[in-house]
Amino acid sequence: MDIALENIARAAETIDPVFRGSPQYVDGQLCAELARRVLIKVETANPLRSFKGRGADFLAASLPAGQPVVCASAGNFGQALAYAGRGHGFPVDVFVSTRATPAKITRMRSLGATVHERDGDFTLAKDAAREHAERVGATFVEDGKEPAITEGAGSIAVELLTAGRAIDAVVIPVGDGALITGMARWLKEHSPATRIIGVCARGAPALALAWAGKTHSGPVDTIADTIADGIAVRVPVPEAVPRLRALVDDIVLVDDQAIRRAADTAFRALGLVLEPAGAAGLAAIAVHDIPGETIATVLTGSNV
Repeated sequence: MDIALENIARAAETIDPVFRGSPQYVDGQLCAELARRVLIKVETANPLRSFKGRGADFLAASLPAGQPVVCASAGNFGQALAYAGRGHGFPVDVFVSTRATPAKITRMRSLGATVHERDGDFTLAKDAAREHAERVGATFVEDGKEPAITEGAGSIAVELLTAGRAIDAVVIPVGDGALITGMARWLKEHSPATRIIGVCARGAPALALAWAGKTHSGPVDTIADTIADGIAVRVPVPEAVPRLRALVDDIVLVDDQAIRRAADTAFRALGLVLEPAGAAGLAAIAVHDIPGETIATVLTGSNV
């Protein structure tokens, strides 16, 4: 396993304090609406309004200052890398699909990134980013591939276990796989009875299919047609798939209607505005019979 427990522990102590110690609590009104005891981890209360800053900052500490960095992003990771680059002293180019949320593109630029828009979906933007990095001699960073990004995201699990209560299941949105595998690596070691359940959008099932092995010998290449742009993955990161298979107990699907309802629930019960991917965990708890008395989930972003 290339995700190191000691690095997750170090990330929990060393990443930028603005991303650490995010709120986590059980809300009575939310529990009543879902008819379940749910512990939420709110990863929207930081300057990026998503969890992505944890992994980007942990990775950035190991990158050489001044060396240009290139990535592809649906929006949140690009913001995180731009924020980290500004703090650690390296320029960032982000490649996005022309279908990306305009507010996320604006935010990336405001954080200092040079943003390149490309026709097609996120996968094609990633291909363009990789080609650009090779052409100009920049470092290409792929979210979901780099262990340091996954280890930074795993720091969420370190904090989650400080709640002092047994957690029967953790329900985590699955996009590139960094969040769920980082958290699962820590939880499997320190809370082995906790089930790790991933959530994919029904309109973007690539990671669920790859995890289940229900594909032919070639790489997974399915659809990515969902309002949840943060988890709209058509082609999985190859390095993420064996991690998912080793660490994740189940992956469920939720449709866009369930995601919309979950976002409405979060606004009504918690007073939180969530982007669709950020509400996917709540959607899964609402529509799937997930076993256990206490279920935790991560509210991953609010860049609507």
